[in-house]
Amino acid sequence: MEYIFSEMSQQQAENIASNWHYEGKYSFYDFAADEEDLAELLNPQERGDKYYIVKKGNEEIGFFYFDNEGDFVEIGLGMKPELTGRGMGLDFFKAGLSYAISKYNPKEITLSVATFNERAIKVYKKTGFESIETFMQDTNGSRFEFLKMKYECTKQTASSC
Repeated sequence: MEYIFSEMSQQQAENIASNWHYEGKYSFYDFAADEEDLAELLNPQERGDKYYIVKKGNEEIGFFYFDNEGDFVEIGLGMKPELTGRGMGLDFFKAGLSYAISKYNPKEITLSVATFNERAIKVYKKTGFESIETFMQDTNGSRFEFLKMKYECTKQTASSC
C-alpha cells in the first residue's frame, strides 16, 4: 500500500496537537511541550504549505514538514504515537524522503534530531543521512543536544528512494 501526502488541514493539525502523545522520553516530541512549535502547527498562516499529513490507505500514520530553501530542504516529521517502535519508521521515512526529492528537487536535505533519539538516528543513517554536527538548542523549557544530519541528492541516491 502506498503512502499518500496531502497538505495538512486545520482539523488534522488540531487532532495532532490534542491527541498525539508519546510515551516516556519521547514525550519530548508532543507539540504541547513546545509553545512555538504548537503555535506554528495550529496557525494556518504559519503552517502554510509546509506541513503534510501522510496516510496509508485511509489511516493517518504521520506527518512531514518541508521547509524549501531552493537547493536545500529541511525536513521534520512525526509518526502517530501508537505506530512508533513497530519497525515502520524506515518505510515511512523513505516515503517522505522520496516525496521531498520529487516535489522540490533539492541538492541537499537536512534534519535535526535530539541525540537521545537513537532509533530515529538509526533510521536516518540507513537511508544515507550523514552526521554533520551536534548543537545545543533551547526548547521545551530546557536546553537539549541535537544532531544535524544531511542527505546529498544525486542521481544515484534519488533513484534509491
